[in-house]
Amino acid sequence: MSEREPQFLSVGEGAAARQIAVRHEPGKAPGVIWLSGFKSDMLGSKVVEVARAAREAGNAVTRFDYSGHGESGGAFVDGTISRWLEETQAVFDRFCTQPTIIVGSSMGGWLALLLALSRKHTGNVAGLVLVAPAPDFTEELLWKEFPDDVKHQIETTGRYERPSEYSDEPYIYTRELIEDGRRNLVLGGSIDPGCPVRILQGMQDADVPWQHAMELVSRLPSSDVTVTLVRDGDHRLSRPQDIEGRLLPALAEFGVGQAVRGAERSGG
Repeated sequence: MSEREPQFLSVGEGAAARQIAVRHEPGKAPGVIWLSGFKSDMLGSKVVEVARAAREAGNAVTRFDYSGHGESGGAFVDGTISRWLEETQAVFDRFCTQPTIIVGSSMGGWLALLLALSRKHTGNVAGLVLVAPAPDFTEELLWKEFPDDVKHQIETTGRYERPSEYSDEPYIYTRELIEDGRRNLVLGGSIDPGCPVRILQGMQDADVPWQHAMELVSRLPSSDVTVTLVRDGDHRLSRPQDIEGRLLPALAEFGVGQAVRGAERSGG
């Protein structure tokens, strides 16, 4: 099935206005909204499979690209956690008007937590599924790990470019991204999103160590939080056994999608 054209939602005003590309498919509750990772978009393998599973089962599904990503407007170097959270909240408020499962991958896991905390009062946050979640990554996984010369470069030039193993284009980390990240940190205290949480984490993840996921778990309420550690899993967790064997079943626990697709195909 080819992808339908996205619709566009205007977020921000004046010079900060940007057009956010959204693909929303109405359906029954609970719906699902996908929050992508840093430099990832809504056409990645995991989100496409999640959208297909939700669509086939009749669940509503919403996905979008942050500004500077994919089909959305805006420049990537202007991106910050606050800016991308504003877009996430705008999409959620416009399209997720029924109980919804928030799925966040990598940076999207951080935004999922911030979204859940900010929209808990609506009653529409029905659960969180976090894949290699990276809350506070700008501080804990970037700034604290950067050598002094890189920190100096960011402080004096405003940016640092690091080659990416996932793209021909480098990752660009700006001073504003780091400084804004500090205004959105969540790991300094208790985090109560007010809903069940499922976490999938690869133990061979070179970008977000599995210990980071466990630090998040220690901040969550003890009830109804499940962590699945994948011993041979990497950061993406995009292999068929990861998507069909772990991600889709996690969503099925909440009533999104169907049973394990691989078992269905094999007659199991």
